[in-house]
Amino acid sequence: QVTSFQGVAVRSLSTSSPHEHPEHGRLVYKGNLAKTVLGVRFFSYSTSIFNLFMMPYIMLKSGIGMESLLLQAAFYGVIGFFTFVTPVTLHVLTKGYVIRLYYKDEKDTYTAITYNAILAEKATVFHQKDVKIPDITKMFTTFYAKTKSMLVNPTLFPNPQDYNHLMGYDKSPLFKLEELEEADERK
Repeated sequence: QVTSFQGVAVRSLSTSSPHEHPEHGRLVYKGNLAKTVLGVRFFSYSTSIFNLFMMPYIMLKSGIGMESLLLQAAFYGVIGFFTFVTPVTLHVLTKGYVIRLYYKDEKDTYTAITYNAILAEKATVFHQKDVKIPDITKMFTTFYAKTKSMLVNPTLFPNPQDYNHLMGYDKSPLFKLEELEEADERK
């Protein structure tokens, strides 16, 4: 395949479509806030590291280092609280945000790509049967994959059937009714 880009010939050597990943399968979802989440977390981490390196300098130049031990402890406590709590809170809130979601038809498995604590991409592989929908709507959770909470935006799935299959909405409601009847008979 040869395409022209501003007068320069560009040859594509890829044998699969751009939405296929050889290991994970077909791309079914791409989160639109991935760069924002990465940017906010990176900024938070960098300001925390900056605070850690600048605190001794600020303490020496401000004269707080010469005051009472109680004042030093209070000052370090407030600065330390914001230095460590903000990145941890951001990590807890965004750790389940799905950047990309892949689906492998032959195995009926999904691979969710999220960011881990050190801002590297982390792959979580799960089957559709591992998906649990919370009974009560939670702020940062659309579904649970095994025990890990995941956050996706249903409107960003290019094919709504992919979202329906992920959530189990494509299963027959009669199947669930039969399961309930069997459970009642066992009681």
